[in-house]
Amino acid sequence: MNKILKYRLKPEIALDESNLDAFISPKIKGGAYWKLLKRSIDARGKKVSVDVEIGLYDDQVDPWSIAYQKPEINVSSRPVVLIVGTGPAGLFAALRCLELGAKPILFERGKDVQERRRDLAKINKEHIVNPDSNYCFGEGGAGTYSDGKLYTRSKKRGDVRRILEMLVVHGASEDILKDTHPHIGTNKLPKVIADIRETIVSRGGEIHFNSKVTDFIIKNGALKGVSLTNGEKHEGEGVILATGHSARDIFELLEAKKITIESKPFALGVRVEHPQSLIDSIQYHCDNRGKYLPAAPYALTTQTRLNDVQRGVFSFCMCPGGFIVPSATAPGEVVVNGMSPSRRDSKFANSGIVVAIENSDLKDFQKHGNFAALAFQSAIEKKACEMTGGQQKAPAQRLSDFIGNQLSQNLPDCSYQPGLVPTKLSEVLPDEINKRLQMGFKDFGKKSKGYVTSEAVVVGVESRTSSPVHIPRKSDTWEHIQLKRLFPCGEGAGYAGGIMSAAIDGEKCAEKLIEQYINV
Repeated sequence: MNKILKYRLKPEIALDESNLDAFISPKIKGGAYWKLLKRSIDARGKKVSVDVEIGLYDDQVDPWSIAYQKPEINVSSRPVVLIVGTGPAGLFAALRCLELGAKPILFERGKDVQERRRDLAKINKEHIVNPDSNYCFGEGGAGTYSDGKLYTRSKKRGDVRRILEMLVVHGASEDILKDTHPHIGTNKLPKVIADIRETIVSRGGEIHFNSKVTDFIIKNGALKGVSLTNGEKHEGEGVILATGHSARDIFELLEAKKITIESKPFALGVRVEHPQSLIDSIQYHCDNRGKYLPAAPYALTTQTRLNDVQRGVFSFCMCPGGFIVPSATAPGEVVVNGMSPSRRDSKFANSGIVVAIENSDLKDFQKHGNFAALAFQSAIEKKACEMTGGQQKAPAQRLSDFIGNQLSQNLPDCSYQPGLVPTKLSEVLPDEINKRLQMGFKDFGKKSKGYVTSEAVVVGVESRTSSPVHIPRKSDTWEHIQLKRLFPCGEGAGYAGGIMSAAIDGEKCAEKLIEQYINV
């Protein structure tokens, strides 16, 4: 007998293992086993509840057990697939290559996940940005030192459960299989990434760090290999390009090689930080969330109309119990992002609040052609840096002052370690974006009473929401529309928007490449 029971429970029952067992066990007849399959917090009513799904089974073989197993085959002498980038797209492409009997060789411009920590410390403490090792570049990509959010709406793209199981097998908590909005946490993700690396290398794959790709080897209209900074050349059966949304030099290389790319819509704005206790009180309708409920997240969206043009304003990468971090990838620019540890126990809650940017909004940048969106993005990041003295201090205003376009005389405590400079963000952001953000915040204040407050701080700029460049590929083969054996992949190519969708895209690209070019 396999059966699923559904309950709506109080948080102190659903979110405490012993209390849940005390509730479920008396309802089970002798010899049966139970397992928590899903849980989801519902805070829409006056009292918070938790929906749970409980699986019952009557023998010791768990029908909902993890199916994924690490591949056993050694691929050291098998045909080679070259993978550029070791973010989730690149790493999961490599894992899929192992399963299908191809040898993945990965090239990462940055350092391994442990060595990256030193460069992150230099950004925060000394304002020194290493262009190849930072919050965006290095083993694991931008997602490693982030909240590790694993929620995706892209369930039609592939098997989400499979990706979650692969993460669990490589060290993530089984909680990610149960929670509706799972996350791993910036303190635990590096260990997971390191374990994935061990799987790849132990099965005959290769990972080369400090190995920046500077050129492509093209033969007879097909991409056969890559050249590295140190002069090494590597060839294989094809190349999966999984370089992330901030690898501007790769976009420039594609353009120089006359390999088709396109300017792409994206979103840009600011990051706002509130006291977590305030967000808890808004979301949970109480003064104190207690010991069972986690730090409350939120998701807000609205439409703004300005000059007869409608654009969305929405929260992005919300990090409850988290920190704002510097995400610049070169000196002379200021970029912010958010991250959370697994326990989400910081006293702050932060979220990107961004405006949708369409190509038609970039009239002043059309002279940059395919780099119109990238040039727009870069100009604002440089302006933010100039306004704050040329280091990694970020321009900021109290939220109430931002809406009123007033310079803040002082700023509240903030988690952003390099420091803040009181600045009118209207002098950093284009006028239209600034006005739409002000309109968006006002609407959010109506939807969430207490959200607009002088206790909150607005920090600029949140500009790396997604790639400003699209690398087009064929819909059937997933190969570049022009260059054979090139498989654009993940966020950097414009085909993903987070860890899960990037991982799924990486797996699919590996499958497509091997299906067409490798007889395994």
